Amino acid sequence: MEIPRAEHPNPQFMRKNWQNLNGRWEFELDNSKSGIERKLYECDSLSGSIIVPFCPESKLSGVENKDFMNAVWYRRSFDISKERLAGRVLLHFGAVDYETVVWVNGKQVGSHRGGYTSFEFDITAYVHEGENILTVYAADDVRSGCQPRGKQSELYYSHGCDYTRTTGIWQTVWLEFLPKNYIKSVKFYPDPDNGKVILTAELCGGGKLCANVSYNGKPVGSAEGDSFGGTLTLEILLSEIHLWEVGDGRLYDVVLRFGEDEAASYFGLRSVRLDGMRFLINGRSVFQRLVLDQGFYPDGIYTAPTEEAMIRDIKLSLELGFNGARLHQKVFEPRFLYHCDRLGYIVWGEYANWGFDHSDPANLGGFLNEWQEAVARDISHPSIIGWCPFNETWDYKGKQQDGNILKTVYRFTKLLDPTRPCIDTSGNFHVETDIFDIHDYDQDPDNFKKKLDNFNSGDERIWNRYYKRQRYGGQPMFVSEYGGMRWSSAENSKAWGYGKAPKTEKEFIERLKRLTDAIMDNPDVFGFCYTQLYDIEQEANGLYTYDRTPKFDPEKIRPILSRKAAIE
Repeated sequence: MEIPRAEHPNPQFMRKNWQNLNGRWEFELDNSKSGIERKLYECDSLSGSIIVPFCPESKLSGVENKDFMNAVWYRRSFDISKERLAGRVLLHFGAVDYETVVWVNGKQVGSHRGGYTSFEFDITAYVHEGENILTVYAADDVRSGCQPRGKQSELYYSHGCDYTRTTGIWQTVWLEFLPKNYIKSVKFYPDPDNGKVILTAELCGGGKLCANVSYNGKPVGSAEGDSFGGTLTLEILLSEIHLWEVGDGRLYDVVLRFGEDEAASYFGLRSVRLDGMRFLINGRSVFQRLVLDQGFYPDGIYTAPTEEAMIRDIKLSLELGFNGARLHQKVFEPRFLYHCDRLGYIVWGEYANWGFDHSDPANLGGFLNEWQEAVARDISHPSIIGWCPFNETWDYKGKQQDGNILKTVYRFTKLLDPTRPCIDTSGNFHVETDIFDIHDYDQDPDNFKKKLDNFNSGDERIWNRYYKRQRYGGQPMFVSEYGGMRWSSAENSKAWGYGKAPKTEKEFIERLKRLTDAIMDNPDVFGFCYTQLYDIEQEANGLYTYDRTPKFDPEKIRPILSRKAAIE
C-alpha cells in the first residue's frame, strides 16, 4: 500500500538515509493491561490491523474505536540490509500517547512517558540482517490525573470543548541509519543584532563538526570545531542579513557534517523581546492577530491526513487576516512548525496540561520531563515566539492549584530558553509570568470594551475576573481568548459555543468587529487570540466548519482583523 504521511517528519534535522515505517501494522486491544505478562512481544501475530500513524479512534486508522482503550499493541516487520548494519540504527517515534514500551525481536529496547513529544532508541544491538520484528505497547489513561490529556474527553462522549481521544501512535515512526559517530541534535540561537547565529550541537563520538550556511543557495557563513563527544558550540558570522519576519519566513539553510554523518537543517534570523507593554519582533512592535488552532481533523483526530491539510490550515488563517495562532492544548508536529517557519506565521508553543493534577506536587517531576522534551525539540523554530506550559488551571476535583508548581515550571522554562517570554498559565490563575493574559468571552461589546478601557485604571477588579486568585503586576497585556461565538446550521441542535449566539450573519460580523476594535484600539494590549479557526465536533464557534468550509466571506472578516492596532 502507499505509505501515509510519507514526507520526512522533521525538516529541521533531515538525513538522506532513513526509512518511513508508516502503513499497515498488526494491532490488538489490551484493556486488561495483561499483555506484557502474557508476553505479547513474543507472539507471532496480533489479532487485528491498523494504519499508522493514525490513532485507533480515527477513521483513517481503519479501527475507529471511540471507547476508552487502557492499552494497545502494535507489531510489524522491517528489513535491514548488511550495508545498513555497518553503523548505528536509530528508531524514532514522533509521538505515542501515553506510556510506551518497545521491543525489537522480542528484546525490550526502551520505554518513554509522555503523549506529545518525540523520542528515539538506538537499536543497533537488537537488529540483524534481513527481517526484524518491532513491537510497541502503549498504555493510556486520561482520567488518572497523572498525565496531561489536553482536549481529549475524560467522559465517554465528547462534550463542551473536549473532543475525541487519541491513544497510541499518532505521529510518524521511522528508522535512521547512521555512522558510529554522529550528530544527536542541534539547536540554533539567532543573533540578528550582531549578524550571527550560535549553533549548539550534541555529538556522539569524536571528530570535526562543520556547519555551512546558505541563503537561497548562496554560501553566507561557515564554522567548524573539534569535539571528543558531548556538546559543541559554534559561532557563525553571516555575510548577508535576511530577517525572519511576520508574513515572510526568510530561512537560512544549514548543512552539518560530522565525520561520515551529514544532516540538513535551517534557522530563521529573528529576535523577540518585551518593551514596556509592547511585544517586539526584530525590534519592531508587532500586534499579534492570533487564532486558536487545536490541531484536530475529522478523519485523523490528532493527525493531519496529509501534509497539504496542515498547510491549508495555516493558509485559511492567513486568508482571514490572522498572522499566527495559539497552538492550543497540544504539541504540534515538527512538520507543521516547519510550514509556520517558512510562511512567517507566528505561534505560541503550548502543552496539553488539562487532565494533569496541578494541585499535587508529586506530579511535578513527570510534567517537567515532558515539557522539557517539548521545549528542547522545538526551541529552534523561529515561528515560536513564546511558551505557555499551562492553560486555565481550574480547580482539580475541588482542589486549588499549587502555585509552586506553576512557578517552578515557569522558572524551568526560562532556564531552558531565556530568549522567549513565558506565560505561566494562560488566562488563569497567574503566579509568576512575563505576560499577563486574560480570557474573556463576554458577548456584550459595550461591557467588553468597558473592562478593557479600565485596564491600568488603578482598580483591576473591573477587568480582572479572578482578582482574589491572581493579581496584576504591570506585565504586558494579551487578550489570549475572546469571541467564541456559536454559528451553526439549524440541524445542529447540539452545537456548543460561548454565550448567546448571534441570530444573523450581520449581527455576527458586527459583534466580531466591535469586540476586536475594543482590543485593537487599546494602546496597552499587544495582541488577541480569537476562538477559534474551525469547529471541532460539537463545538461550533469556528470561522470554518470542521471540514474547513468557510462560514463567512473572508472579505468581510479580513479588514476587521488586519487593520493597524494602537500599540503598533
